[in-house]
Amino acid sequence: MVRGSRERIKLKYKSTGKDSDASTVSLKENHQREKILESYGQVDILSVEGQPLFFYRVRMPEITEEEQRLLEIVKDIAAEEIKINPEKISDPTKRQRTFTQEVLKIIERESKGINIPAGRYQQLGELAVRDMLGYGLLDPVISDDKLEDILVIGVGKPVYVYHRKYGMCYTNIVFRDEGSIKYLIDKMARVVGRRIDQQSPLLDARLPDGSRINATIPPVSIDGPTISIRKFRKDPLTIVDILDFGTMSLGFAAFLWLIVDGLGVKPANILVAGGTGSGKTTTLNCATTFIPERERIISIEDTAELQLPHRHWIRLETRPPNVEGRGEITMDDLVKNALRMRPDRMIVGEVRGPEARTMFAAMNTGHDGCMGTVHANSAVETIARLTEPPMSVPYMMITALDIIIMQQRIYHRQKGQIRRITEVAEITGFDGGKPQLSRIFRWNPRTDIVEATGVPIRIKRVIAEFSGVSGAEIEDELRRRERILGWMMREKVRNIFDVGKIIQEYYQDPEAVLKKSGLGSRS
Repeated sequence: MVRGSRERIKLKYKSTGKDSDASTVSLKENHQREKILESYGQVDILSVEGQPLFFYRVRMPEITEEEQRLLEIVKDIAAEEIKINPEKISDPTKRQRTFTQEVLKIIERESKGINIPAGRYQQLGELAVRDMLGYGLLDPVISDDKLEDILVIGVGKPVYVYHRKYGMCYTNIVFRDEGSIKYLIDKMARVVGRRIDQQSPLLDARLPDGSRINATIPPVSIDGPTISIRKFRKDPLTIVDILDFGTMSLGFAAFLWLIVDGLGVKPANILVAGGTGSGKTTTLNCATTFIPERERIISIEDTAELQLPHRHWIRLETRPPNVEGRGEITMDDLVKNALRMRPDRMIVGEVRGPEARTMFAAMNTGHDGCMGTVHANSAVETIARLTEPPMSVPYMMITALDIIIMQQRIYHRQKGQIRRITEVAEITGFDGGKPQLSRIFRWNPRTDIVEATGVPIRIKRVIAEFSGVSGAEIEDELRRRERILGWMMREKVRNIFDVGKIIQEYYQDPEAVLKKSGLGSRS
């Protein structure tokens, strides 16, 4: 027992001084005309009159200032007394239960004489453990798989979340002092073995669950510390999901399948371009599902996000410099190293620096089927960004790229926030010192469909020539693949491994897949 701990608790519990950590989940909102749109778990999603954003409300027990002070003291004692290593308990539920039992013993022992309702002990114990083992106030949103992003923007301001269905929402989670946010940032930094301080005020890393965290502290963030978390989806979206969402059409999905596979002889080099949050990485991940299982895949990323169903897949991730400024491993280092690893496919998560030139050099020396993403707002801008510093790809090398897929996040008047492939351009050659682009698919905002423009498509002719089939046979193959994708949509085959299995079975025995799907033979 910590000497004098009970007296300290009594003193703190009766104190009316300012709370040293008054971060709260506030349920006392003075909203008028609220309408609950959806409820699940600990969450209500509401529309609020006069508010342009939806309200994401976390249902948590309200904690008084006195109870908050008690929790802080109990956590201090628990940190000294509980000797259990949480990493030794792999099951999260068992770990939570074990620590809650230990914390409850401390609360019951140290709070004698303090007027705490009997029913509150369990709640207080669970809240203390939430702060000790998890991420405190952010735990409910971090555990919500329906969220894409979690955004802490400062003291006294609501935490924002980006919901997959409702878009950007404000929450009832509020941090009341900078110390609370900084404590959480420090905790996340320790988890990933990094440090953030005034000399190094930026943190960009991957949490153990795969989520990406970016944190800033003063002096770079003028108004105080901030946290941005891009959540890692445990159940990744597949080609069937984004077809259901309308991100692309069945016709384009079949075309994407054809050019990624290349009928096994001539896969296309593809870049998915778009702005932040447009869904580039998701579309890239869906496209990789079409890679044949027999091929060796190497992915290179700044922060690992890709999730492939393939067995022969090697993931490489960059490493920042240490506190002495040494040991950095860049994207370019990894791309160069990947070329020495006998890759059949090289996937570059985001092309933005010197690695672009290395990747295009690989494309120009016979490494077909390279794929990646790039930040740009149009196909023309994609070429401009690739050829200008810091990427500096020579114009003559650009022609090794076959297809640019443009994707955007758009606000639709009836559907709200949507993601759409708005343009697909093909690089058809080199003329007048510059690459020539041909738009082969475009999004029609009136019909909300990604449509073929009718322009002749060079890559289809190239695949036909390399595989020894006619143009008519290529069109037949596209129709078959479109029907199979439509069948998977109807049957709701959306798990990444189930989708991948059907695609690989089609490569092995197309007739069997067509028969299983009830679509008849190839003829």
